[in-house]
Amino acid sequence: MKFISSQLNYFLAPAGNRRNILFMLRFLLFLCALVLLYSALFHCIMQYEGREYSLFTGLYWTLTVMSTLGFGDITFHSDLGMLFSVTVLLSGVLLFMLLLPFTFIRFVYAPWLEAQNKALTPRMLPEDSAGHVVIVGSDGAALSIASRCLRYDIPYVLLEADNAKAVSLFDRGWKVVLGDTDSVSGYAAVRAEKAALVLALHDDMKNTNIAYTVREYAPLAPLAASVNREASADILLLAGCDHVLNFAGMLGKGLAGRVFGGNSTSNIIGRFEGLCIAESTAGGGKLAGLRIRDTDLRSRFGLNAVGIWQGNRYLPAGPDTELDNNSILLLAGTAESLENFDRHVFPEHAVENPAPVLILGGGRVGAAVAAALESRGIAWRIVEQQKKLGQDERVVIGDAADIAVLLKAGLHETRTIIVTTHNDDLNIYLTIYCRKLRPDIQIICRATLENNLPSLYSAGADLVMSQAGLAADTVINLLIPGRVFTLTEGLNIFRILTPLSLVGQTLKSGGIRQRTNCNVAAVKNGEALSVPPDPDRPLAAGDELIIIGSVDAEKSFIRTFKV
Repeated sequence: MKFISSQLNYFLAPAGNRRNILFMLRFLLFLCALVLLYSALFHCIMQYEGREYSLFTGLYWTLTVMSTLGFGDITFHSDLGMLFSVTVLLSGVLLFMLLLPFTFIRFVYAPWLEAQNKALTPRMLPEDSAGHVVIVGSDGAALSIASRCLRYDIPYVLLEADNAKAVSLFDRGWKVVLGDTDSVSGYAAVRAEKAALVLALHDDMKNTNIAYTVREYAPLAPLAASVNREASADILLLAGCDHVLNFAGMLGKGLAGRVFGGNSTSNIIGRFEGLCIAESTAGGGKLAGLRIRDTDLRSRFGLNAVGIWQGNRYLPAGPDTELDNNSILLLAGTAESLENFDRHVFPEHAVENPAPVLILGGGRVGAAVAAALESRGIAWRIVEQQKKLGQDERVVIGDAADIAVLLKAGLHETRTIIVTTHNDDLNIYLTIYCRKLRPDIQIICRATLENNLPSLYSAGADLVMSQAGLAADTVINLLIPGRVFTLTEGLNIFRILTPLSLVGQTLKSGGIRQRTNCNVAAVKNGEALSVPPDPDRPLAAGDELIIIGSVDAEKSFIRTFKV
């Protein structure tokens, strides 16, 4: 009884539901009045034909005719009676078979079902909730951030104002609270004042409203927001945000950073405190045909070879890993070590790549890629359908799927194509098209959703970076500074305190690479960073291991060494 009472109260609480019930009651009253009128007319016409029936018989006849059952046990003989029967039948078809079911579903069943769904979706976190991440949004980036939080055991909650979206998220297993994102009550429900971070992931104007509302309720809560336009960043800071995150700009820089060119052969793709991670081609220098142990990178340059790329496949590097002309070597060391490596291994390297990098798509990400390439001294050219980048002669207006447009942009001369549109289907299409036209070039691709990464690699991309994945890693680094850094999708640098099972062992005896497919790039003891790490030095309890590996390798490390 308590359940029924609570459901009725919840169902009747909204004013719209009460209006619906009143409308339904008025319709039923009209229907009852019509049935009584027809029953009275039934008796009048039967008396006209010289027959008498009871009051209940008139009601019985009216209901059987209006519901189209029409048993035929009571019939009129006169034309007037038959005309009346047809009128009752047609009105019954209209009212009983059409309007009554529609009215019931529209004004009773649908609101009741919505109330049931709302009742299923949580509307408030427990009072003792603290240290969690409040994610205001439910797009691909929001769900990627939520999944990263699960991976690193960080509590989270999605705040969603739309009931249908909230129910869908709840049914799929996400932790969600149904609440208004534009009012204080929504943030009170998710305990924003005790959150580790409140993150707004809507458009710039919506995020500004969210920031003001959060600051009204929780002035001291850490607050971050995504931004689409650089001009909006200052406004969001004025609204109270502690961090403004331009994911499109970050992604553009990340994509541009994977282009070989500029003034060095080793291309630095990430910095982790004092550690630099760089890619270097094995072909064209003095490394092709050698095993890792024969390159003598550690003693000559102070570099650690942690992995190689074979096409789009990453392999952890071991002493006996052999390099060929197609290998891309992943190196870990200091910036000085990398400069020394370039001078000695590639002394005749050209300073610039004369062929411009071809960027397909001139949106926010494409423009960020162009700006990053410009800062590295690498020539570029953009293919864009809309005239939104001014009159720059490096912008080719046209459809990137048109061979004539691609040829005009320099398809046959370029060594790298970067696909940057926000539509993953289009990116897959363009990747297949460019790979067929130029099998020999580097294709770097943007993914909007992480679940499209395998399709883009299958289409022929050499490297894919996801905006959703980048957003997730950026937020994790806000929560746990320096905990993880993404080199590319599925390949991370992460740091972790030396597990008890490795204390006293050396890197060589611990067998980390053999057991987990992870490579230790550096070891940090206090403020001292050992790059490359000494494989024969015993690990201490306070040492931090800086490790490179895939997501699966990281999970394997945590499982193997019981972190």
